[in-house]
Amino acid sequence: MRLACDTGGTFTDLIVEDDDGNLEMFKASTTPDDPVRGVLDAARLAAEAAGVDLADYLAKADVFIHGTTHAINAVITGRTARTALLTTQGHPDILVLREGGRMEPFNFTIAYPEPYIPRSLTFEVPERIGADGRVVTPLDEAAVVAICEHLLALKVEAVAVALLWAVANTAHELRIRELLAEHLPGVPVTLSSTLNPTIREFRRASSAAIDASLRPLMGSYLGSLTERLRSVGFRGRLLVLTSQGGMVDAHEVAQSPIRAINSGPSLAPVAGKYFGERAMPGADIVVADTGGTTYDVSLVRGGRIPLTRDAWIGQPFRGHMTGFPSVDVQSVGAGGGSIAHVDKGGLLRVGPQSAGAVPGPVCYGRGGIEPTLSDACVVLGYLDPDYFLGGKMTLRIDSARCAIQQRIATPLGMSVEDAALAIVTLATENMAQAIADITVNQGIDPRKAILIGGGGAAGLNSIFIARRMNIPRLVIPEVGAALSAAGALMSELAADFRAVDYMVTSRFDRERANAILRDLRQRSEAFLADTGSSSFHPQIQFALEARYEQQVWEIEVPLTFDVFEGQDDVDAVVEAMHRTHERIFAFRDEQSAVEIIGWSARASCRVHERMIGRMHVRAGDEQRPATRQAYFPAVGACETRVVSFPLLAIGEVQHGPALIESPFTTVVADPGTTFWRTGDGSLVIDLSTQGAAA
Repeated sequence: MRLACDTGGTFTDLIVEDDDGNLEMFKASTTPDDPVRGVLDAARLAAEAAGVDLADYLAKADVFIHGTTHAINAVITGRTARTALLTTQGHPDILVLREGGRMEPFNFTIAYPEPYIPRSLTFEVPERIGADGRVVTPLDEAAVVAICEHLLALKVEAVAVALLWAVANTAHELRIRELLAEHLPGVPVTLSSTLNPTIREFRRASSAAIDASLRPLMGSYLGSLTERLRSVGFRGRLLVLTSQGGMVDAHEVAQSPIRAINSGPSLAPVAGKYFGERAMPGADIVVADTGGTTYDVSLVRGGRIPLTRDAWIGQPFRGHMTGFPSVDVQSVGAGGGSIAHVDKGGLLRVGPQSAGAVPGPVCYGRGGIEPTLSDACVVLGYLDPDYFLGGKMTLRIDSARCAIQQRIATPLGMSVEDAALAIVTLATENMAQAIADITVNQGIDPRKAILIGGGGAAGLNSIFIARRMNIPRLVIPEVGAALSAAGALMSELAADFRAVDYMVTSRFDRERANAILRDLRQRSEAFLADTGSSSFHPQIQFALEARYEQQVWEIEVPLTFDVFEGQDDVDAVVEAMHRTHERIFAFRDEQSAVEIIGWSARASCRVHERMIGRMHVRAGDEQRPATRQAYFPAVGACETRVVSFPLLAIGEVQHGPALIESPFTTVVADPGTTFWRTGDGSLVIDLSTQGAAA
């Protein structure tokens, strides 16, 4: 038996797959004060459904896979360890100066962002490595020892080391770690050259700083999770999801917690890839995960899930850049719990503030007073107040109507229904813009793509979003309400290995390139032999970070071989660069040589032979009442069919308007839509003029 748990901002999702491939889904409220309690609450719901106590239930589990927002929340709220930064003498401002970007370049009233580690905890080390790896200034070990004494007096809890050109020669960083271990025993140390080998100094330093600051916190959190799971009967393997779209053992994440900084959302595209390729083979896939707090959008392009080093915690250029490779996920503050309000200028706003899990939307009856997107959907008739979470929670429609009336409808001079529809429409526009940012701006035509809707709130307006972006087909998987948790069941044990070595194809050094690739393969094979032992389908994929000559930024280019045997292989790299660049930016520069900045290998293997099973239909999934009133744009209120998602016949084509309900989500199918259920249990909604079951 396998369990996959994703802790979101509002709900903690749990998917359980038994040995026969039957899936069951459970949702418990997230407990921000103690996230582990929310995980255990979800596990108790699963045990109760099985009719056994928690200890007996967890004793049958082989694997527990966990995705968490604990790390990113700690950075956002500033609840990280007291961390010091050691850098090369003369360069203490690397976290202050950043890379110079601004969202509003001519708005000089915006305060300059504070560095992640303050200057008061930044220390200069007398040393210097040149770009060629040569030692320009030897390391002053006595100065490092003196710094250690200062750090001890300041009660520093973690240390990040980021020296200039440490990626060209790691000797000084390695020696500093030895000295810190000797004089500051027990204090975790992160080396930039080991964690994130890249030539970009700010990104390397930023990732080291963030990682070091999280090590005490995440070590404690994962230790507590492990201990508390063991105390209630779990004896299997605990795996943690990473922001690279894979998973590793919990103790490995504790050693480099930056890998879990965005672990939950990074697994949605893994599930989206699986379902999208079955529904519309060959198409680019847009994956949208609608939670209670955020709307997370990602891509599957050409069968690959793109990674980025431009991940920000907070607002771009004002927050903190991780600088660490992660799945490219664009997030906007628009989810089921997004708060609607009228600003001082009389304009309606939705988000980015969220009611979260506590107090939650007004309709939850937990003390919330600000109307949210969920409240609007209750008022419009999209959600059944008596069937939320399969009837485990009753929504208060009168409270939702009252909040929208007082705070939105009256100030704007409109009816409650029109105000609720305006909330949904504005939220839809915000979400559609997030899709435009990740598709149109990267040369992808949404009209040729497919949208995968995930998250408990996905069904409420995904059809409206697809129409707004002219996306012809929408898929809501049967496990879509917990898409990231489903992605966790499909994810692989994975590790990424990187090397920095500058090379140009016009004067390519095959021997040096082959030595780099050989080392990457050896490191990958060591991972597969150790962490990946007793797993299935091991593979190693290589890639290059490449650019045209004199370009500032590089892109990831797949490398289909690991030995350069002749000029034909070099030419193949150049052509791969042309194709990749043209696909992203719509042009190629065939007159330019290709510069290779970085080399990478990804080792992966599956912990289970089967990708994912099918949802188990319980006796409680009976047909809901036949119709109820719902409010649609350009139509108004109308009697609308209620269809049971679990009981919808495979291949039976139906037409909107309809409300397609499961215990965990409701899909709103407006007039003009055609929908059916596929063999893998997914709901397919065709928005073109002619749709047919496939």
